[in-house]
Amino acid sequence: MNIRFLLNGETITFEKARPEETLLDRLREDRGLCGTKEGCNEGDCGACTVIVIDENSVKPLNACILLLGQVDGKAVRTVEGVGLGGKMHPVQESIVENHGSQCGFCTPGIVTSLVAAQINDESNHDVALAGNLCRCTGYASIIRAAQTAKKVTSPEWLISDRDTLASHALPSSLEQPKSADDVAALLTKAPQTRLIAGATDIGLWLTKGFRDISPYAFLNQVNDLTNIEETDVDYKIGAMVNIEDLRRWAVTVLPSYAELLRRYASIQIRYAATIGGNIANGSPIGDNPPALIAADARIQLRSGENRRILRLEAFFIEYGKQDLKEGEFLETIIVPKGLSNLRCYKISKRFDQDISAVCGCFNILVHSGMVVSARIAFGGMAGIPKRATHIEGALIGQNWSLATIKSCQQLWDKDFAPLSDMRASSAYRLKSAQNLLQRYYLESTGVACSVLEISA
Repeated sequence: MNIRFLLNGETITFEKARPEETLLDRLREDRGLCGTKEGCNEGDCGACTVIVIDENSVKPLNACILLLGQVDGKAVRTVEGVGLGGKMHPVQESIVENHGSQCGFCTPGIVTSLVAAQINDESNHDVALAGNLCRCTGYASIIRAAQTAKKVTSPEWLISDRDTLASHALPSSLEQPKSADDVAALLTKAPQTRLIAGATDIGLWLTKGFRDISPYAFLNQVNDLTNIEETDVDYKIGAMVNIEDLRRWAVTVLPSYAELLRRYASIQIRYAATIGGNIANGSPIGDNPPALIAADARIQLRSGENRRILRLEAFFIEYGKQDLKEGEFLETIIVPKGLSNLRCYKISKRFDQDISAVCGCFNILVHSGMVVSARIAFGGMAGIPKRATHIEGALIGQNWSLATIKSCQQLWDKDFAPLSDMRASSAYRLKSAQNLLQRYYLESTGVACSVLEISA
């Protein structure tokens, strides 16, 4: 199998390559581009960050879990290829001037992350660098470098790479589905095919577990599932919408959900991971399902030409088991409008780059001081993302008050019996869930509760 893409402006072909190989290995071993480092090899440290370009996007991605099949027909820029006119990029110059590097191992990934951030107009450097670990320098000098670097939003190499892609001089050499119809047809013929979207899970199966993932198909060219459509009553989110695009959309539509997504891994992972993948893998600690269940979202599943719609909460049956039939795939997530009361809270040991110990999401409607409806969903509290139905039932029809909330405290163990693990004990999870409901109430009365907004 031949893999062809632009690498720092040069068209290259890896002949007889395995599409499930990582880009990082081929950059270092075949091309000698050793600026891209191997650190954690699981998408956490950012030392391997490269920039992947297509006609519509510029993404900083972790090369250690980025598979060759995902970059076929695209353009890639490593730290060696971001300079301007034979000189260093202003980000590189600024890091030198501000002493933003000591051992230098992490610096190439920091450079590519900041270059991509400039192009994407991401001015929050804490967000842009949350996925880049530096153990030596400390972040103050790196942030100063980011703040003082001259901004270049359209470097000449970006224009050149996109011109090449637009001219169709680099056709994809892989047979991949190009549409949802193609995916349906593929699964009808070969229902055991593993669908690879962002590979943020599957990449670890390869780099850490050395698993055989065949048969598989890459979905990165299925463009008709990358849109968010608005109707009079809801939003229809394609399963291939990546988490960062989803976050940017949600900033104005569902701001609390957007803030939850800001803490979803790092920007490198968010640009790779998809909303469909996060739901379909069935993780009990995925951050999207609790928010969407609280929002009363539905999903559209497809098999061939047949489609069925079910509430998201019904998709999760038990740990490791979802309501997904052979040959069926998740096509669309349907989110209703009118969610001004939706709030999402994440409890984790670190603010950034951490998995939830508890993720609680609340959508409670109060009229004339009385609870009219309530949808409360949690991740990390059971083997699946799960609603707090006993708590909901105890709230509906009652006065919206701390007294009502406290009167429900004996009901929590009827909804949840969480496990104790390395992230949190069962008792901590239950207490956190109770406290998050109180936090929701306090915020509804105008009390500031965010740790980012409160100072001693």
